[in-house]
Amino acid sequence: MKVAIDTGPLHGRQTGIGVAVRNLYDKLGQDDRVSLQPYVLSFRAALQPSETRLPLPARLATRLWAHTRWPSAQRWLGDADLIHGTNYVAPPTTLPTLISVYDCWFLEHSDSANDDVRRAGAILRRAVDAGAWVHTSSDASKQKIEVLLHTDRVRTVHLGPIADLATPATTPANCGALDGIKFVLAVGTTEVRKRHPWLVNLAPQLRDDVHLVIAGAPGDDSTALDAAISALEADTRKRVHCLGPVDHGTKSWLLAHAIAMAYPSMDEGFGFPILEAQLAGLPLAASDVGSMSEVGGDGLVLIDRDDADAFAEALNSLVEPSDERRQLIEKGRANVDRFSWERCASEMITLYEEVRSNS
Repeated sequence: MKVAIDTGPLHGRQTGIGVAVRNLYDKLGQDDRVSLQPYVLSFRAALQPSETRLPLPARLATRLWAHTRWPSAQRWLGDADLIHGTNYVAPPTTLPTLISVYDCWFLEHSDSANDDVRRAGAILRRAVDAGAWVHTSSDASKQKIEVLLHTDRVRTVHLGPIADLATPATTPANCGALDGIKFVLAVGTTEVRKRHPWLVNLAPQLRDDVHLVIAGAPGDDSTALDAAISALEADTRKRVHCLGPVDHGTKSWLLAHAIAMAYPSMDEGFGFPILEAQLAGLPLAASDVGSMSEVGGDGLVLIDRDDADAFAEALNSLVEPSDERRQLIEKGRANVDRFSWERCASEMITLYEEVRSNS
């Protein structure tokens, strides 16, 4: 089966979606049941020799696709048996189509999304109305998508872990102040869904010897995060560190040296940081929402989403040596074994076959 697959997420700043597409693409390429035709909708991306550029202005094309199924990409992808849009959007064609949706936040809160994200949602709805199938990375998202998009053509294929966590031999330059101190780590783009300001507001309730470190690119909640930090008392403010975007080596160092992870997100479609923490031997406290329990298994502490006091209490308990901490770490490491990119790719090919047979 020849699959046209969107490799656009592999270009530019690498996000969680980019990591997912890279690992899936690499494993699919090792399976002789499929041949891949990678495509990119971008005039600026520096393409690999194997990639096909859809010669359409991306902004104009997505504006049009939000309202119509023209222009079609059929002429450039027409010899494929199936199209896999790996990042919420697939170009219109008459070919069987599968679209990966990683979380539903933007569909449930379109009023707070930017114009590009709203257009992606409109394109997704139009594609599903025309017969496209949807891949979700958790059953929690699957159940939501079935309701939000009014379709039963939704299937779950779990992703794999980010397994390359080799720790740098030396302390990264922006982590020097963290050497030798106890810190709780939060990882992710500073967007409303991640609730970094809410987490900062818990800092006064953390033990005096515990710091809070937030690592991730700026997003639509950065202003609120800055305000939350500024509002802290001076002594507490010294224990909050916002590192901004970090490279893979720095994140690996943070995971190796943190004492616990905080994951207070308001929703997650999968949640790579859960598996990263468990793989690194970190206990974590997370909001009891979305896919958290599905992905984390019994290797994390789940807290009611809006119970700030319970969340702070859980973090304080996790930084202390205890049987609970040891058991969480053991259960977390065992939980990661449920996920692999080989399994993800194999199940995705099975899904490709179902989509092709029923479209």
